[in-house]
Amino acid sequence: MSQVNGTMMQFFHWYIPADGKLWDEFKDKAAELANAGFTAMWLPPAYKASGGGYDVGYGVYDLFDLGEFDQKGTVPTKYGTREQLLAAVKAGQEAGMQVYADVVLNHKNGGDETEKVQAVAYYADNRTQRVVDDNGSEEIETWSKFTFPGRGDKYSSMKWHWWHFDAVNYNQKRPDEQPKKVYLFQGKSFDNMVNLEKGNYDFLLGCDLDFDHEQVRGELMYWGEWFLDNTGVNGFRLDAIKHIPSWFFVQWLDHVRHYVGKNLFCVGEYWQNNIETLHWYISATQGKMSLIDVPLHYNFHHASKAGGAYDMRGILDGTLMQQQPALAVTFVENHDSQPLQALESVVEAWFKPLAYALILLRREGYPCVFYADYYGAHYSDKGYEIWLTSHRWMIDKFLEARQHYAYGDQYDYFDHWDIIGWTRLGDRDHPKAMAVLMSNGPGGSKWMEVGKPNSTFRDLTEHVSEPVQTNEHGWGEFRCNGGSVSVWIEQ
Repeated sequence: MSQVNGTMMQFFHWYIPADGKLWDEFKDKAAELANAGFTAMWLPPAYKASGGGYDVGYGVYDLFDLGEFDQKGTVPTKYGTREQLLAAVKAGQEAGMQVYADVVLNHKNGGDETEKVQAVAYYADNRTQRVVDDNGSEEIETWSKFTFPGRGDKYSSMKWHWWHFDAVNYNQKRPDEQPKKVYLFQGKSFDNMVNLEKGNYDFLLGCDLDFDHEQVRGELMYWGEWFLDNTGVNGFRLDAIKHIPSWFFVQWLDHVRHYVGKNLFCVGEYWQNNIETLHWYISATQGKMSLIDVPLHYNFHHASKAGGAYDMRGILDGTLMQQQPALAVTFVENHDSQPLQALESVVEAWFKPLAYALILLRREGYPCVFYADYYGAHYSDKGYEIWLTSHRWMIDKFLEARQHYAYGDQYDYFDHWDIIGWTRLGDRDHPKAMAVLMSNGPGGSKWMEVGKPNSTFRDLTEHVSEPVQTNEHGWGEFRCNGGSVSVWIEQ
């Protein structure tokens, strides 16, 4: 029996309404999404964050509060209560999908009390250089004491203090200096085996966890066990891994996989548009996790901005999809790249159908569809109003093709700068063939081999109405419109 083509959805975007209803929305839509062809769902951070019921979840406050305790001004998280979360996970799994949890282990934010500690100031944009006007260390006051008064000792009795962290960027005595300095606690060092941007990119935000501290590692190992016991998720999306020592996740993933006795899926977010850096990280973590294909996203971004001036023959060059497809999680857009976000690198709406065809209809990579691309989105921030187009009709067509036709041998025709294509010849369990053709220019046609002599193909996208008939050798002249994609399936 051949393998089913897996497809993931990121079931949130940054500006999802803060109404505590996302878990219920997922529960209600789980069966529909599974029927559409999704096999897995990536859910947003499920624990209490420093911004309470409005926080997307990446400013982690309490990993053990899944919307159960009155902390940070709310019992539910932005997405709902613990009970709603567990019901959502169960509904997804009962519909036949895997559920992946977003895990943020790099930092904590929103401490309950301040502590005074000696620290050395470094420039925020160069963590190898001390601030010259500082004479050695200074006493700072920072929000590094986490007592979790709403939860107490339930689930874990550990309270966090400054010695569980290695650096912060906030000094209560000099709050105006926050963007300029990173304070490294005296006697500590920045973690190694991290990204080398800014000299050493260990510190990202809040209170940065000290992974050299045995109690910190032990608590995170224990939390992994607790979280799996309580939620039963099938895997993880790991956030901000370029700021965390690569050796830690080798230990952590071995630990949690051994604990549950199965090979939990894991994908890491190493946001770097450099394929060699991603190869290094995969090697450093012994291939124990997939990575999101950031270079592919940037190829899509640049192609969508350049229009017909982009050479489509190179659309996959320098990507994990091309070079390490077994560990590539491919995506078009996500919550970090969407308009008005920190890593904004928008893929323009006209190009998204082409991009989704590339990740959903080829054999390389594990594709992830973005919630806002599927359902559309409307939000305002920073004085701007944003409307994101729903591409659901087209994505559903691609999912249908992915389920039934995207199998077997793949022949590529990346031989023209503005019109490229490929064919899938099918396999024993999915014998029908498929041809995909796309153009960022005026459109046109291309002869491609589908291995089915004297057969009729129709365009699943309905962009081209006339069918294509293959010749006695199994070749057909397939067509697509300008700035468009057509998916030709065997009748």
